[in-house]
Amino acid sequence: MKQRVAIICGGRSSEHEISCISAGGVLSAIDRSKYEPILIGINKNGKWFLLPENYSLEINNGVLPTIPDSGVSVALNVDGFSAAGKNLDIDIVFPLLHGPFGEDGTIQGLLEIADIPYVGSGVLASAVAMDKSFAKPIFASHGIKTAAGFVVRLREWNEGSAAIQKTADQLGYPVFVKPARGGSSRGTTKVKSAAEFSAALAEAYKFDTKALVEQEIRGAEIECAVLEIDGVAKASLVGQIKIDSKYEFYDFDAKYLDGATTIELPAKIDQKISDEIRAKAVDAFISLGCSGLARVDFFLTPNNEVIINELNTMPGFTATSVFPKMWAATGVAYAEVITYLLKNALTRNNGVLGN
Repeated sequence: MKQRVAIICGGRSSEHEISCISAGGVLSAIDRSKYEPILIGINKNGKWFLLPENYSLEINNGVLPTIPDSGVSVALNVDGFSAAGKNLDIDIVFPLLHGPFGEDGTIQGLLEIADIPYVGSGVLASAVAMDKSFAKPIFASHGIKTAAGFVVRLREWNEGSAAIQKTADQLGYPVFVKPARGGSSRGTTKVKSAAEFSAALAEAYKFDTKALVEQEIRGAEIECAVLEIDGVAKASLVGQIKIDSKYEFYDFDAKYLDGATTIELPAKIDQKISDEIRAKAVDAFISLGCSGLARVDFFLTPNNEVIINELNTMPGFTATSVFPKMWAATGVAYAEVITYLLKNALTRNNGVLGN
């Protein structure tokens, strides 16, 4: 008998549209001889709807997909998912939600209360990875170097901007200002001078009341995908992100809208450095207590210093996204990756009660 898989996408975060695209990718590749997908969308107001399987989840003429504001409502309680008065009999949930209200431990907690297996990391790992200000000291404590920086909360900035401005000046420009709990580079600004700092914080605060200020790391952007295969965290080949020179950095448009970014697989770096990055990716995964999958992003400086940027517990997941591409280059096809994740969801053991 096929297992029923709830593919959940959309959500209330700024990455709503990217989540929809990821879900479209999984729907197109899931092994239908083993799994029956059930598409559930969460609109930007947090309403849950049962969607037809052929609902458009692609970019059309530059317009990103979204979840509608009406439809057949879905409810979730301790008895499971239901719609139109009927239990949907979901066996596994694939929460393809990026950012707050999805990748941050919130839906993971809801699913654990309902005792429904789900793909990806548990509550604590999801929450910590989402908040870069908490993840960074954990990485550092495990010997993984991070960029110098500091946290600025909105309240602190409103109460005493002069001292914070001075701290940024001492860090040295350029710096990057980003939401501490954001994703897809939304709200991230490269700040080249003190005069730009205040506006950059204002942009970050549109997405989070806590901003992270980090020293610019000059070097190659290197990424590694981690996938649990039969309970063991494995690292993919590493890839180097190549960005069109018209972009200052790897921002939202460069990632998703312009087609200006490519990934070189494998990265043309020394094998010893590549092995070091792969080992650090697995170390980062384990240090946060992750499960299932993660994409770990690094900088490689000209003197071959490896510095972690962040770990994403639910990276972009279309067939052309970086995570599946890295595994395809490593010899694991997109559909196989999905199957490994669904199998792992049934055996994961990082919840309080072992679920």
